[in-house]
This record gives sequence, structure tokens and C-alpha cells, in this order.
Amino acid sequence: MSKNFTYIDLFSGCGGLSLGLHNAGWKGLFAIEKSPHAFETLRYNLIEKKRHFEWPDWLPQGNNDVNHILKNYSEHLKSLRGAVDLVAGGPPCQGFSTAGRRKENDERNSLIQSYLRFIMYVRPKMILFENVRGFTLGFKKNKSEGVAYSEYVLRALRFFGYDVAGEMVDFSEFGIPQKRTRFILVGVRTDVARTNNVSARDYFNEIRRDSRQFLVARNLPQKPTLESAISDLLKDNGVVDTPDRTKFVSGLYWASRSKYQRFLRKGVRPQQIPDSHSFANHSADVRQRFEHFILVGGRNKNLNRRVREDYLIKKHTIIPLSKDLPTPTITTLPDDYVHYSEPRILTVREYARIQSFPDWFEFKGKYTTGGKQRVKEVPRYSQIGNAIPPLYGEQSGLVLFKLLK
Repeated sequence: MSKNFTYIDLFSGCGGLSLGLHNAGWKGLFAIEKSPHAFETLRYNLIEKKRHFEWPDWLPQGNNDVNHILKNYSEHLKSLRGAVDLVAGGPPCQGFSTAGRRKENDERNSLIQSYLRFIMYVRPKMILFENVRGFTLGFKKNKSEGVAYSEYVLRALRFFGYDVAGEMVDFSEFGIPQKRTRFILVGVRTDVARTNNVSARDYFNEIRRDSRQFLVARNLPQKPTLESAISDLLKDNGVVDTPDRTKFVSGLYWASRSKYQRFLRKGVRPQQIPDSHSFANHSADVRQRFEHFILVGGRNKNLNRRVREDYLIKKHTIIPLSKDLPTPTITTLPDDYVHYSEPRILTVREYARIQSFPDWFEFKGKYTTGGKQRVKEVPRYSQIGNAIPPLYGEQSGLVLFKLLK
């Protein structure tokens, strides 16, 4: 692909979408991410390892707040008009997510206005936007549903001169071992749509039509299960001290047991210690509980009332995972899930496998955080739980390139 096809990753997180676009042949101009932990991961893998971004001299290379960029570099952003093919990424979703407490007054929801302002300044040829299902649901007002933020964004982008379309997409239909449904919005600037005789709706038709061929060409399964994703990472394989985490142990690789594992292990040696494959230090009592949950748990279902009463459990979500299915949507809370065969929660590396990150991609920053720091810090589990799966990002990149071409 020509390197002339360029993009900006807005609210980039740790770089899942950027990695996918990189693999599809796109060239990044820069990425904007507020969290220092998430940006450290993106910097290490995509700036230092892959030399993926052609970072402009005027923009500090580090974690940046989008509102700071809009306030202090507006003229630089406007100067990019005509030079940017794509703005990718969507604002943080916590205020919209049905997995948590939906709050219309969550300050992160105001980043929608920042996003639209950024689009107005840069005027890219195309837009790829992702958010949670709750983004398409209106907040209740006086017992009635208000207007969904998705409708507000669609109207604003049409006003800016974009042909737009949005759909709910289940990533498990695209080779990801996870039933993760997200709102995907695509915009094509109207002059580009006319010149290329394409529409935003074409993206959804093309990506579904091309997915099977994409996966077959990479010798990947159409419907990978959890077992096919992580069965080479069992704790029973043996443990060593975790290199970057004191008083914890990490697992070792076993022989690859599936096409999916072989694909994601390309570029790493069998004798390597898998990055971020550090096990939680569960007490004997917790392990005993988990063993019981594995025996009585349903197929990716939350624990039933009887088990909760027996163990006096007040936690909202504890899901024993099935080895034979894709996982439910993984969240930023690793203790929501119990491994399908071992009495423990999943590791960061197992999270990454479920999200289709390759094993050479290393995660930086804290493993976990808690308390009041949860709204400020983005540790490794959260970086992955917030990411767009790179495998879906790559398929998107190929389709968007086709529409531009």
C-alpha cells in the first residue's frame, strides 16, 4: 500500500486500532492519548519498535489531553486539511457503558464535543469511530428516553459534510474469540464519496463480505474458542518469577495447540517468558471457591443466586468461562471472570490473546489499580479491556483503503 494513506489515532489507548491499521499498511501521523500508562505501551510497541508514526515536530511526543491540543495547536490541526485520509478512534466510553453506571453528566461524555471539534479542524477524508452499545441508547429523562449520543454525532457529522453510517458490530464474527459488540460509525467526506462513487454504508457490506477470505488467507479460524486462544498458557505448564512484578510468578509457554495460537505467537521464542503473563496471588480459600465455581458454573453465565447465597457473594459479576465458546465482552475488571479449568482469574497476556494482540506486543505500566485511582489510572488490564481488537482493526484498514482507492 502507498504510504500516502495516513491517519490520526484519536483517543488511541494502548494502540490496538493503530496496530491493526499498521498491519493493513496504513501510516500513522500521530496518536492522542491522555493516559501515561496507555501511551507508554503505544510508544514502546508502535513508535520505538515499529517506527509506525511520522510524528510532527510541533506536537510533543507523549501523552496528551485532546482539549489541550485543541486549545494550543488549533492552527497546526487546520493546516492538516487535505493531508489526512482518516481520523480513527472514539472517546472514552465509561459514561455510556451499560456494564457500569451510565451517567449522562460523566465528564468524559463531554469529549464527544472535543471529538467533533477535532474533526471540524482536520476535515479528514474518512472517519472510523468506535464506542459501546450504550452510546446508541438515550439517557432516561422524566421516565422517557432522551436522544442517544450516537444520533447527535451522526447529525453533526452530516452537517460537517460527511456521508455517515453506524451499526452494532459483533467482533466474534471477525475471528475474535470474544462476543464483543460495539457501535461502529464510518464517515466519508461527501466530495470523496462522489469522486470514488462510494458510501459509508459500503464499509459494513465490504468488511462482512471480505472477513472469511481475510481469515483463510492468514490460516485463522472463523470462530475461535477461548480454549483455542489460551490453552498454551496454563499455569500447570510451570512458573518462574515475574520479571517486572515482585512477589508474583509468571507462566511459561506450552506447545502451540491451535492456528490462533500459532498466529499470535509469531515473532516470540518458545523459551521466552510470555510478557505480562503474571498470575494473581489468590489465597487458598479463593482458589477453593473458584474450583467450585468452575464445577457448577454455567456456560459464560454469571453465578446463580444459590451459589451466591452459599458463599455470601455480593460482587455483581463473577462469570466462570467456557472453554468451548468465545468469551463474553471482557471488561477492565479481571476478577469478573474465572478461568475455564484453573482456579484463578485470567492474566494480562490471556486478556491480550482474547483481544487478538500478538504476543510480541508488550504492555507497560501497572498491572492493576483500585479505589479512587481507578478513574485516573489505566493499568494493563484496562488498556486491553478498552482496546479495539487489532485483528478487527486490520480488516477495517483494508476495507477503508479499498474505499479510498
